[in-house]
Amino acid sequence: MTDLLTRAPTIPSIPILLAHVRPIERHMNYPFYNVVNSDFSAVDQLITSSLGSNVPLVEEISTYLIEAGGKRLRPLLVLLAANACGYQAGKHIHLATVIEFLHTAMLLHDDVVDASDLRRGRKTVNATWGNPASVLVGDFLHSRAFEMMVDIGNMRVMEILSRATNTIAEGEVQQLGNIRNPDTTEASYLQVIARKTAMLFEAASHAGAVIAGANEVQEQALRGYGLHLGLAFQLIDDILDYEGTTADLGKNVGDDFAEGKVTLPLIIAMRNGNDGQRQFIRNAILNGDVSDLDQLLETVKVTGGLEYTNDMAHAEIAKAVDCLAHLPVSDYTAAMQNLAQFSVARRY
Repeated sequence: MTDLLTRAPTIPSIPILLAHVRPIERHMNYPFYNVVNSDFSAVDQLITSSLGSNVPLVEEISTYLIEAGGKRLRPLLVLLAANACGYQAGKHIHLATVIEFLHTAMLLHDDVVDASDLRRGRKTVNATWGNPASVLVGDFLHSRAFEMMVDIGNMRVMEILSRATNTIAEGEVQQLGNIRNPDTTEASYLQVIARKTAMLFEAASHAGAVIAGANEVQEQALRGYGLHLGLAFQLIDDILDYEGTTADLGKNVGDDFAEGKVTLPLIIAMRNGNDGQRQFIRNAILNGDVSDLDQLLETVKVTGGLEYTNDMAHAEIAKAVDCLAHLPVSDYTAAMQNLAQFSVARRY
């Protein structure tokens, strides 16, 4: 396993239009969801019952976020890991909900930092209610997650999730230092995605193993599985920022580039390109000009940036699948293998 471990605006109140909510992808016929279908139903119920607040706007925004759907892969990892280790009690439902609240809080803060206006096919909270509401509701979800952690009553789980949230915050700050920096290195990029994205995947599968009372070998295997899966997931996300479609992604194509994020496809294109190509990419990074996105995509393709990134994602998935060899064969480990392959084959 790798070592990669002004003034407040008027805040509108808008109705939650469920007819316009993007469906949760797990309702599609994916076997890695179906094997824990009853657990996921329990997670959904707990999410809904845990969003109560004496402040109506908090509840409204929280529900808007949760009903938006999403893949919910991180809570899925909790359920699969715990079941793969033979867990028979119910605290994994609470743990999966905690993970989803932590992830949603981080998305709220990310969208403010990135000034994003579209996520999961509809307006972000910051674009609809403003930055102050987005930050503060993110704080609410974060603190609610830690309240629920206390209810779980497992100090090792609290240690894992506390360390993860701290590491993710470090990754976010580190990424800020790379914004519009054409000299960002591959090593720095990998460190950022290990901290910012892969860490919550790792924490989800690791905590799932811990709550199930897994032995040390199984615990470390599931920790490694989550880490490598998370790295691969982010690598594919960075490819899709150039190759995807807005309809599939639920956000604007080229958003990451427009926000100044220097991801691996660009880093490799800078490394392999000729002088003219390197200068074009450097200027594009410095200026954040998305008007030549087609030319940029073509340059990233012909210099091998997308291919290199895709190859690395598949290598990480191979490592993730290797980790599963340390677990008993079951429907849950089979689902984790399917999840791994989905993560590199997806188009959203």
